[in-house]
Amino acid sequence: MPLKQLAPGEMTDDDLRDWCSVLNDMTAADMPAEPRWRTDALREYLTATLPEDDRYLFLDRDADGDLVGHASLIVFGGEQSGTGVVEMSTRPSARGKGVGTRLLRAVAECAKAGGCRTLSVEVIATTPAVGFYDRHGFARSTVEQRHLLRWSDIDWEKIERAAGRLAAGYRLEYHAGGVPDRLMDSYADVKANLRSAPGNVAFVPEWRGSAYAPALRDSFQTLASRGMRSHIAVAVSEPYGNVVGLTELVVSAQRPTRADQYDTVVAPAHRSYGLAMTMKARLLTELRRAEPQLVDVQTWTLDTADDVRWINGELGFVHDVDWYDYEADVDKLLARLSRPS
Repeated sequence: MPLKQLAPGEMTDDDLRDWCSVLNDMTAADMPAEPRWRTDALREYLTATLPEDDRYLFLDRDADGDLVGHASLIVFGGEQSGTGVVEMSTRPSARGKGVGTRLLRAVAECAKAGGCRTLSVEVIATTPAVGFYDRHGFARSTVEQRHLLRWSDIDWEKIERAAGRLAAGYRLEYHAGGVPDRLMDSYADVKANLRSAPGNVAFVPEWRGSAYAPALRDSFQTLASRGMRSHIAVAVSEPYGNVVGLTELVVSAQRPTRADQYDTVVAPAHRSYGLAMTMKARLLTELRRAEPQLVDVQTWTLDTADDVRWINGELGFVHDVDWYDYEADVDKLLARLSRPS
């Protein structure tokens, strides 16, 4: 059967089960300790995007109709127009048969048609994907260290103490699913500091305050629509009631035993008061109650972010594997793919 490009809404229940099966076969072969994917809210996970973004899906089936590989492409809108993020998976039994190359060609052609100039992909350093993207001319742009905090290893007395150490003039608040409107503008101001905060890699618009707040609301709504539960701790300065620090964790319905650390940032004028440590510890105590099924938490840091790694180490996070961010120019990639092998 030929490779097919689908809109997310065109995925059948069989397609979704097969998509999950490929992911889990690949996980079992390459990263056996990783949690397996579930079909819970998988349709929503693949369908929901931010208003300005577009997602395209690709299925590659063999002559018997068995799914041997799939890919997802998100084309970002707004300020990040011209960039596409790709995720690809090939069933281990089908490797070496051109499946990945066929999918990559289809993704690159779709990206070009959508106005993308650059494709980006995340690769776990210990998997065969590294060699695949190297061979196809992708360049490594960033190396991030993944750290895991295993729930069974947490010293909860230490975490509770850290959560209680709060400098005078601040209070902590916990929110699930988003932040209330009264905090949104100052929350947006703090998020804007990610552009200059070492150790944080995230897209943050130049807008600040009320101009950025609608984009944040869209982001929280999109996460919820994808079956992803947001948990947030904020540091609020007294007496003004403004957010000056934040940390975010997300738990997805598709892999509910693992929490993903999203952004942690403190406004420059409020650093050196231990707020990052206190917020992260407080959020772990909230997750203990809100997500009792958790097995671990994963987070990523740049290898230059010594302060972030120290905080994570104090909380019990342990480095287990590196992740590579790869990029390729779409035109050059298509030219390379068109050459005879």
